[in-house]
Amino acid sequence: MTATATKANKPVKFDKENVSTLSFSDQDVLIEKTDLGKRKIDLQRAQALGAQSKSNIKIYFSDAGGSQYIVEATVWAATERNVTLKGGVLIPNKAIYKIGFF
Repeated sequence: MTATATKANKPVKFDKENVSTLSFSDQDVLIEKTDLGKRKIDLQRAQALGAQSKSNIKIYFSDAGGSQYIVEATVWAATERNVTLKGGVLIPNKAIYKIGFF
């Protein structure tokens, strides 16, 4: 399911295969140090879950225009700059504002 998201609405579910069609801002969506630290820890946890049990998680992120999306996927790798999902799909860490665990 692919849908158009707007800033005023809640995040829209988005297919991971279509993430490459989006553009991302050079600015981080998070400002607070505590939020940045939490994201880093959550991404490491998501990577560990992906490696151990291939569990899907929810990744909440924004594109360059500020539209918000949710992708449900397995995290294969989480580096300092990007998250790699199954199939080689990349999401820049700076675009991610929340990780949801089931």
